[in-house]
Amino acid sequence: MTTTEVRSTDAGSDEFVPRSRTISKAEGWRRRGPLLPALIFLILVTQIPFLFTLYYSTQSWNLVRPGSQEFNWLNNYVDVFRDSQFREVALNTVIMIVGTVIISVILGLMLALLLDRKFIGRSLIRTLLITPFLVTPVAGALIWKTAMFDPVFGLINFVLSPFGVEQIDWVSRFPLAAVMTNLIWQWTPFMMLLILAGLQSMPKDIAEAARVDGASAFSLFRELTLPHLRRFIELGAVLGAIYLVNTFDAVYMMTSGGPGVASANLPFYIYQRAFLGFDIGQAAAMGVVTVIATILVSTLALRLIFKSFSGNEEAA
Repeated sequence: MTTTEVRSTDAGSDEFVPRSRTISKAEGWRRRGPLLPALIFLILVTQIPFLFTLYYSTQSWNLVRPGSQEFNWLNNYVDVFRDSQFREVALNTVIMIVGTVIISVILGLMLALLLDRKFIGRSLIRTLLITPFLVTPVAGALIWKTAMFDPVFGLINFVLSPFGVEQIDWVSRFPLAAVMTNLIWQWTPFMMLLILAGLQSMPKDIAEAARVDGASAFSLFRELTLPHLRRFIELGAVLGAIYLVNTFDAVYMMTSGGPGVASANLPFYIYQRAFLGFDIGQAAAMGVVTVIATILVSTLALRLIFKSFSGNEEAA
């Protein structure tokens, strides 16, 4: 049953009187019907595989030992938290996500402030800056590994050679930083577009009034622009972090997680345990732990963002 508000028909009355309208079950199902195929598809491709993963996480099962599958309660989870390499890989994942998001947001903010001004060729430059986000992640990783970081033919060594920099194998010496550089290059355009949309939604009359009152450019940015962009920056950071948790292609193509696990993240380490170590039970337990941690962090962050959006709407 839903309640609607209608204007009273009494002469001279401006009050609203609630009126109840009952929706039948048939009407409700008719409205929800078009959404059912999408819901069924979502359950089939996400929830059922996750239930299988939960089941496998309680099994001691190694594919190279036929007949080894047996129920072992929660021992896989205990082994996951005792695994020192898992903790190291988890730290790598946090560093990769936090570093990539922060640097991408800063660069995206700078580029958005630049593109918010009118100048000749702005549309062309904006299109060129968006291009990295449209490149396939595997192709982008290969470009950075071969064309940029190659010790002999790489563009970075060529640019730095006049300054006395020798042929440095950047991927081998700085594997985690090399992967993060590729991810920053890929995600900066997304942050730029999101922040640029926020800049263009900002009321211009307030900024003009502040300039008339003698506010400096830095004060205007600190007191007006940055608070207005806060929710856009937070949204971009959360969306970027949720996606970066699943990063696999860049790690696989550039470093294969090496040397050791110096550049491995959680998805790649889970892949190693499942398809190279053939330990299905422990790999499933690692996947469950990763999913639960991601859900907890993203849910908290999204609630804070939605609260910020609703607070700004109420203030407006």
